Amino acid sequence: MKKILIVDDERDIVECLDMNLRKKGYATAFAYDGTEAVLTARRERPDCILLDVMLPKISGIEVCHLLKADQATGHIPVIMLTAKGEEDDKVTGFDAGADDYITKPFGWRELFARIEVALRRSQPSAPQNQEDNALRVKDLAIYPDKYVVEQDGRRVDLTPTEFGILRVLAEHRGNIVTRNELNEALGITNNGGEIRSLDVHMRNLRKKLGDDIQECRYIETIRRIGFRVNE
Repeated sequence: MKKILIVDDERDIVECLDMNLRKKGYATAFAYDGTEAVLTARRERPDCILLDVMLPKISGIEVCHLLKADQATGHIPVIMLTAKGEEDDKVTGFDAGADDYITKPFGWRELFARIEVALRRSQPSAPQNQEDNALRVKDLAIYPDKYVVEQDGRRVDLTPTEFGILRVLAEHRGNIVTRNELNEALGITNNGGEIRSLDVHMRNLRKKLGDDIQECRYIETIRRIGFRVNE
């Protein structure tokens, strides 16, 4: 049974989420402020976190920063829940390492779909062979079964979405992967006027790999089309 950590300072929202998530078959844990959220995530190790932005003590953005910087919790997908819908708020959330962003009020079917996508992205893929299943791009070794990326032998900590982007591009190395194909493969939504979240995740991935957008050491941007791993 997958466990979802619900973080919101409004108890009626927590109770409503708890009831509906349990009906859907999930286990739940709760936190009502930012400090409690960090401690609960480290203790409970949930499979996904629903995180409100406006929290007492520590903001949801800072909570996300702290959890993603911690090796014990950095792999856990975080879905930001907030009534704030401006693009700048979404960019801030994605910069903090959030994997998805949904604006209140939301429909239950949409929320459950986003959770399922986040959970699928966070699961390691099946090994490609028994001896060396790594996807290799220059000095990068990408292990789909271990959910690990190493750069010249040193581990690089990525969010599930960042790992998914790199894995998909590496699987198609030498070929262009369109934006739509990446969004579809990763379950990234871009409804209406939402921020182009793929660009934010890509920017964070490049930063962690030390991949300057002008140099294109690993990932080449094909303007208006998509991306390609630079071999």
